[in-house]
Amino acid sequence: MAPTTDPGAQRPAIAITMGDPCGIGPEVVVKALADPRVYASCRPVVVGNAYAMEQAARMTGLPLAISRTDDPAAAGDNPAVVDVVDIGNLNPEDITVGRLSVPCGKASMEWVSKAGQLALAGVVDGLATAPLNKEAAALAGYEAIGHMELLQELSGAKTVATMLMAKNLRVVHLTTHRSLRVACDYVKKDRILDYLRLTDDSFRKWGFTNPRIGVAALNPHGSDGGLLGSEEAAEIAPAVQQAQSEGINAIGPVPADIIFHHAIEGRYDVTLCMYHDQGHIPVKVYGFEESITANLGLPFVRTSVDHGTAFDIAGQNVADHTSMVESIRMAVAFARGDGLTDSWGEG
Repeated sequence: MAPTTDPGAQRPAIAITMGDPCGIGPEVVVKALADPRVYASCRPVVVGNAYAMEQAARMTGLPLAISRTDDPAAAGDNPAVVDVVDIGNLNPEDITVGRLSVPCGKASMEWVSKAGQLALAGVVDGLATAPLNKEAAALAGYEAIGHMELLQELSGAKTVATMLMAKNLRVVHLTTHRSLRVACDYVKKDRILDYLRLTDDSFRKWGFTNPRIGVAALNPHGSDGGLLGSEEAAEIAPAVQQAQSEGINAIGPVPADIIFHHAIEGRYDVTLCMYHDQGHIPVKVYGFEESITANLGLPFVRTSVDHGTAFDIAGQNVADHTSMVESIRMAVAFARGDGLTDSWGEG
C-alpha cells in the first residue's frame, strides 16, 4: 500500500491503540512514547482513555503531559505531550487494573474500530496496537476474537494473515485464533495457496524480488511418508507445487522441527506455518522482547506488540516496552513504503 504521506516531507501519522486499560497497555504505550525516536519518525496519536494514560504517566514518572484531542490529523507534534483520541466510552471506575473488566474489554475493541476508521479515512497512515484481553472482549459480546478479525470485518478485506517477526525470523500463520483440533481442518490446498500468494505479493511490495517462502509441515517428521498423517501429501505439497507453477518461490513441506532453524540461518525470507503455536513458539523463544506482529492483506498498515495484557504485572511499572517501540518502528517503515527496514527512517 502506498503511503498517504510524502516520507521526504512529512512524518507519517500513526494511531496507537491503548489496549485493555486493566493490563500493561497504557504503561508500554507511555514508555514507548518517551523514546525520542518515535516523535522523530512519526506523528503518534493514542486512541484510548485519557484517564488511563494519565495514570500510566504518573506511575512511570515520565515527564509527559496527556492531552485530549478531537483532531487526530493535527496531533503528534510535541514530544512532551501525548495526544489522545478519547471517544468517551469508559468511566474511570470501570478500570480495575490487574483484573478482568467487561467494560474495558468493550472499550478497547471500540478503540480498535475507531483507529481502523481513521486509517480507512486516510487520517492516519497506520496502526500500532497494544494488547487486548480476548476474554474480556468476548464477554462484552464481540465475536471477532482479536485485532485482525475485527479489522478484517471493518475493512471488508478478503484474505488477511498474521505475521510474527523477531530479528530475521518472519512467520506467517495459516490460522491463528483457532483451537488446535479446528486449526487442522483449515490445512487445505486452496487456503494454503491463497496465503502463499498473499505472502509473495506482500514481500514483493516490500522490495523482495523473489521471496523465498518456507512452508512448514503439519505432522511430526512431515508425516514420514504418510505414516503420521496425510495432510502433507494431500494438501500442503499440492499447494506448494501450484504456487511454484505460478512463479512463487515456495519450498516445502519442511518438518516443523527444522524449518525455523533453517529460517534463522537465512534459507528463507519468511515461513508459512500451519497453526498458532507452531509459529508463535519459535518466534517468542528466538526474540521474545522485540517480537512484533504485522498483518498482511488489510488495506492499511497494522502492527502490534507480540504479548498479552499481563494482568499479573499491570500497574507495577515493570512491563518491558521494547515490543511496543518495535511495533511503532515497523508501522512507520510500512507507512513510509520502506518495507522491512532496520532503520527508523527519519526524514
